[in-house]
Amino acid sequence: MDTCAPGASPARCDALRRELRSAIGADTGFRCSTTIDGSPQAARLINLAVERAKQGDEEALRWLYVRFSHNIYGYVRSIVRDDHEAEDVTQHVFTKLMTTLDKYTDRGVPFIAWLLRLARNVAIDHLRANRVIPVSEVIGREAAGEPPTVDVMTVREALATLPRDQREVVFLRHVVGLTPGEIAERMGRSEGSIHGLHHRGRRSLQRELTRSALAPTATARRAAEHKLAAA
Repeated sequence: MDTCAPGASPARCDALRRELRSAIGADTGFRCSTTIDGSPQAARLINLAVERAKQGDEEALRWLYVRFSHNIYGYVRSIVRDDHEAEDVTQHVFTKLMTTLDKYTDRGVPFIAWLLRLARNVAIDHLRANRVIPVSEVIGREAAGEPPTVDVMTVREALATLPRDQREVVFLRHVVGLTPGEIAERMGRSEGSIHGLHHRGRRSLQRELTRSALAPTATARRAAEHKLAAA
């Protein structure tokens, strides 16, 4: 999406992007908020702002930021569990919105639901990029109690082979530390389906690591499977 009006010069477009990023970055007064106005009047205003922002109206884009930044911050904070990281991710969400807003279409899905999904993806990408995956939580510890020696990048590659839903459940469970109930709420699924995805994801991850000759020994693998089964 181009945030400038049609026909604006490239210099004007660049200046506007810098201005918006500066305004976003300057807002350090985030607070957690779960209040969302679901009235028909609010929905009309939001839809109007979205359409105008798609056409390059910078004031409409700023209005969306002011309207939803605290909601996004609160949601992101529940994922990254750190105030400063949540501020950074929230700023990134609205910067990214500049290039992704065109992908939103009103097909009965409220804009805030679409924006929350974007925020979740940005938050998870942030965690993946900035935190080491705790391998011992995914494949278990050695029988002697010491963590197995596993190349973290290879574990990430193994995770990448999982179907998206399985990968997200394993990641949220073992890296972010959410409970199955919390994951179910985040993904809009039943807790039973989350348990199924978790089980299949762990087994697929173990098979992939075995194929890569990086899984624990047979004895340690049995101990790992026992631990995972009890999780």
